[in-house]
Amino acid sequence: MEHAIETFNLTKQFKDLTAVDHLNFKIKKGEIFGLLGPNGAGKTTTISMLCTILRPTEGTATVNGYDILKESGEVRKSIGIVFQEPSVDDILTGRENLQLHAMWYGVPKETRKQRIDEVLKLVGLESRQHSLVKTYSGGMRRRLELARGLLHLPKVLFLDEPTLGLDPQTREHIWEYIERMSKEKDMTIVLTTHYMEEADRLCDRIAIIDQGRIVVMDTPEVLKGSVGGDIICLKTAVTDTERFRKITSVSNIEVEDGYIVLTVGNAGEHLQEILNLAGKVESVQIRPASLDDAFISYTGKEIRPDSGEGGIAQRIVREKTLR
Repeated sequence: MEHAIETFNLTKQFKDLTAVDHLNFKIKKGEIFGLLGPNGAGKTTTISMLCTILRPTEGTATVNGYDILKESGEVRKSIGIVFQEPSVDDILTGRENLQLHAMWYGVPKETRKQRIDEVLKLVGLESRQHSLVKTYSGGMRRRLELARGLLHLPKVLFLDEPTLGLDPQTREHIWEYIERMSKEKDMTIVLTTHYMEEADRLCDRIAIIDQGRIVVMDTPEVLKGSVGGDIICLKTAVTDTERFRKITSVSNIEVEDGYIVLTVGNAGEHLQEILNLAGKVESVQIRPASLDDAFISYTGKEIRPDSGEGGIAQRIVREKTLR
């Protein structure tokens, strides 16, 4: 079996709203596959159908070779899920949560203790395994959720916003777990995320989904390369942006909060020419195109519309401030 997941016109409608619109894609066995999109794009609905939580309005899919409509029980046995919302039991200990999950998924009694010990060690919760989950921090709960999803060694692991709201150190640790599971267990992993750096680091391929449809699907490197060059952000008194079109390598010009943002092929070669045209420059920033830039170019939207992230200029200023 070459493909761990394959969809066939997968569609979900809620009355007059088409949340997922005839999706067709294939995910290879052992691949880390990212679903990116703005809020409400259909990512979680797609995963919910693949996990047999929601029934499609039209079409179907196979997961680990099983049809989600005809063989839903076999699909559930094959998968692990880490939900976006917390779902571990607060009044149980970490170990008790894992014991309960192991029984539900039929982990053999003779190997149950070993598997629980392994996943607790994997996510660094050995010392807190007998503490009630209500005493855990947000990062510890997320790690426990990941341990639970991995406990029965699923063929396919679904991660819906696996590091949402976590501190950078905890997020880095979870990235390491995900990479390790993919390599060591040949596990297929499907994740949704609003963190572009997460998708860029982890995913072999990415599908950008908007309004229930796949806009583009490719590797992170190809998607970043499709932007058409580097990003130059200028703070200058010049308001006539048309002058920069004299430079043939400038493929896009935007104005954001007093900044001029240029997409430039081979920016280093043309930087002096751009500065000459800009006149008096208060500040200049140059960087390679990012996955964020690719996302905006394909959808016209920020990946995090509710977070106050702002546009390219605001992101560059914020990154400079953080440094």
